[in-house]
Amino acid sequence: MDKNLLKQLDEQLQGELLFDNLTKAIYATDASVYRKLPVAVAYPKDNQDLKTLIGFANSNKVGLIPRTAGTSLAGQCVGDGIVVDVSRYFTQIIGLDKDKKQVTVQPGVVRDELNQFLKPFGLFFGPNTSTANRCMIGGMVGNNSSGTTSIQYGVTRDKVVAMQCILSDGSDAQFSEISKKEFQEKKKGESLKAKIYSKLYEELSNPDTQNQIHSEFPKPSIHRRNTGYAVDELLKNNVFSEDTEDFNLCKLLSGSEGTLAFTTEITLQLDDLPPSYAAMVATHYKTLEDCLSDVAPVMQHSLHLCEMMDKVILDCTKNNRAQLANRFFVEGDPAGILMLELKADSEEDLEKQLTSLLKTIEKSGLSYANPILYGDDINKAIELRKAGLGLLGNMVGDRKAVACIEDTAVALEDLKDFIMEFSKIMESYNQDAVYYAHAGAGELHLRPILNLKKSEDVVLFRSITTDVAKLTKKYHGSFSGEHGDGIVRAEFIPLMIGKANYELLKRVKTLFDPNGIFNPGKIVDAYPMDESLRYEIDREEPEVKTFMDFTDSEGILKAAEKCNGSGDCRKSHEMKGGMCPSYQATKDEKDTTRGRANALREFLTNSEKTNRFDHEELKSAFDLCLSCKACASECPSNVDVSTLKAEFLYNYQEANGYSLRSKLFAHNTQLNALGSKMSGLTNAVYDSGVLGGLLKKASGVAPERSLPKVYKFNFDAHLEENKVKHTDISKPRVVLYIDEFVRYLDIEVGKDAIELLCKLGYEVELFYAESGRTYLSKGFLKQAKKLVAENMESLKPYLDEKVPIVGLEPSAILSFRDEYQRLHDDKPQLEKLATQSFLLEEFLAAQIAEGHITADKFTEEERTVKIHNHCHQKALSNQKVTFDVLNLPKNYKVTIIASGCCGMAGSFGYEKEHYETSMKVGGLKLFPAVEKSPEDTLIAANGTSCRHQIKDGTKREAQHPVSILRQALVI
Repeated sequence: MDKNLLKQLDEQLQGELLFDNLTKAIYATDASVYRKLPVAVAYPKDNQDLKTLIGFANSNKVGLIPRTAGTSLAGQCVGDGIVVDVSRYFTQIIGLDKDKKQVTVQPGVVRDELNQFLKPFGLFFGPNTSTANRCMIGGMVGNNSSGTTSIQYGVTRDKVVAMQCILSDGSDAQFSEISKKEFQEKKKGESLKAKIYSKLYEELSNPDTQNQIHSEFPKPSIHRRNTGYAVDELLKNNVFSEDTEDFNLCKLLSGSEGTLAFTTEITLQLDDLPPSYAAMVATHYKTLEDCLSDVAPVMQHSLHLCEMMDKVILDCTKNNRAQLANRFFVEGDPAGILMLELKADSEEDLEKQLTSLLKTIEKSGLSYANPILYGDDINKAIELRKAGLGLLGNMVGDRKAVACIEDTAVALEDLKDFIMEFSKIMESYNQDAVYYAHAGAGELHLRPILNLKKSEDVVLFRSITTDVAKLTKKYHGSFSGEHGDGIVRAEFIPLMIGKANYELLKRVKTLFDPNGIFNPGKIVDAYPMDESLRYEIDREEPEVKTFMDFTDSEGILKAAEKCNGSGDCRKSHEMKGGMCPSYQATKDEKDTTRGRANALREFLTNSEKTNRFDHEELKSAFDLCLSCKACASECPSNVDVSTLKAEFLYNYQEANGYSLRSKLFAHNTQLNALGSKMSGLTNAVYDSGVLGGLLKKASGVAPERSLPKVYKFNFDAHLEENKVKHTDISKPRVVLYIDEFVRYLDIEVGKDAIELLCKLGYEVELFYAESGRTYLSKGFLKQAKKLVAENMESLKPYLDEKVPIVGLEPSAILSFRDEYQRLHDDKPQLEKLATQSFLLEEFLAAQIAEGHITADKFTEEERTVKIHNHCHQKALSNQKVTFDVLNLPKNYKVTIIASGCCGMAGSFGYEKEHYETSMKVGGLKLFPAVEKSPEDTLIAANGTSCRHQIKDGTKREAQHPVSILRQALVI
């Protein structure tokens, strides 16, 4: 499209219109297998912007693709027109009617955030997808989403009371429940809205049309059905039948995938919060057939959840850091597990329901284990189930579990027979499949494992989809249960509902949208399901050489390709976890893990440069990455953007040079070593408003930042002073790692660690070395590799003797487990290093658990402690070790701040162009939590950057957990 036209359009909008290569690249995909490069991406600010976009689309014959979180699995959010992203500005909760139990929202409101708002009123919005912590109400309405709770609370369509829309001619239209008389009135007039009512009446009042709908559409008992437009639902009212319900056009708009109108407001019917007492039975089965056979009997009980996971999903969780702990209830190696949740208003009622359910399970005798979960254990199991979609993308290599037939829903009585026939189809193709399901709703998420880069598997992609569509039709099921038709299934709508009904859908589309501007190629006049795939078929794989070792992903390109678009990185700071801090601050898709992975994939794949990393677009994509590593554990596909960024920076700087500031930060340890020789003078310069200001300006440091003080200290002498003559021989000898931060910046922490370990009876040795963290963060990989080799050689005697190596700065000691593994060739020694290196809190927690350290050595004084842990600890270790260690003193009341990233991230927060983002990240959770704590509350933070950020952001002094524990020691 002519860029001048787009520039003119941009000038007319209050919001933004972007059409640069980076933005188009990261919006070319969603969570499906499809890729279509849009001409532009719009962020409308208000209704007038939407009307301007609609007018432009009509005049220039270009499509508008509505988008919220972009987590659609069927390709609903991709297209070659203008993507209209309402997630930035259309995010208001407009009003709550507590008496009617109704809430009105804009389409960009996140489902879980809505429920946080509703909770104090005792209400919630029931439909609950696996993406609920980032998916938005507009997308849920567009897809008629349902999720795990549908067996109790129904689907989104059941909850939509009213919708405020803009029609294809730019006119406003409000749709809600109307009586038969009101319907007749609304048919009158020449407006597009009146014509819609009139024409729909003409179409649907025809008995033959009604009969063909009843005979060809999925069974009415299947409440998850989203095949085509829901004209079958429009018949269930007093206008077209003997039904007593009033007519509501929202029934049709729900599930229409944004192809009929543009929605600006949605009124939802709410439910009372679920009962507070809950229990879950996780039934384990040796075969899928046994698992499926139990679904119908257990569904005779009032279950709130009936979910299924198979062995493939469960095996994926073994390699996911975040989900490994959630596998606690899995016994043996089940072929399938049913998660059956009961809820009640009292413990007595819950136990009665539980006893009855267990009798049914026992009577069938098909399961071999039935653990019962309560409390937070239920949430952990549900998190494991929710992670299933993303975990499927974590398969190494090009063979993936492909979303194409993953949305079939059949009547409950047909479920077992259907899945057995499905298995035979898969066997006939010699294909493995993944089974995970909303079993209680008759919906199976079934995925063949295919390599869509290969033409033979693309043929299978179509063939398998076609055969399963025919099988679903045989059982009068719905081919699209909750994920929608999109591109992948729209082509099969004529097969599923018959050609006559399909022609009716085409007339409905033309009635609403005569020029076809709303999300073209979806539902009717569908794009081919085996074209516009994410990868070029039978391509010659791009050769991308890297400095770091990416063989665990078969190369860096496939490491980026692991991102399947599920969008877990789009959750806000209101949700659990820290991914992705820069997105939480900016709300820009560019700043998500997904955005960065998409950008890297696009430019590495399509670059014509010798150095495929040499693109300004990639520099922009990685610019606000704080290298917090939250994605390394929280992303279900384990897309580690921090490592990708280090590799990118190295290659980009090799092509374009290394800036003075980057050199200063990368070689910071050498500068600190030099400054420490004259620490008094150095610190005086840092404190000077004039000299310190000039230094900041020359080095590109934000003027608002304080500079860290440097010190010189003889740790060897301090160790000699504190060595205990008779160490406890039952306790292991330990090597304390004095890293570059402890050695020159945090000497008090090093002193406290020496004193603590010695007084507790440990034989301590010191190991001095620069970890390479500053080099890694700035992409100086040659220097980092050299350091790794030197450190590995120095550590060899300790590794061979199996001596634990403990460190104080998480970003330094945890690099032994992480980046070191990609920068050295001696894999056996690297494995030793990973298993023998510990955060000091990890080591102490293990010693406490073994009884080597007891509370009687510590004060009984009462203190309150709040912990903020370093991001690398959260990603590569766990927070509980710090909690356990600080809980050792009997009367210490300890809590962990749910803080996410502090925002400093080493040099990031010092850099003048990043200062504002850095402080904004800190201000999301951490600063408020610290500021509202009483002055006598101890703030624990084990990261040197974190302590600095807390000081700059709140004026409070945070201490390393080891220092707090040393102060509590009474021996």
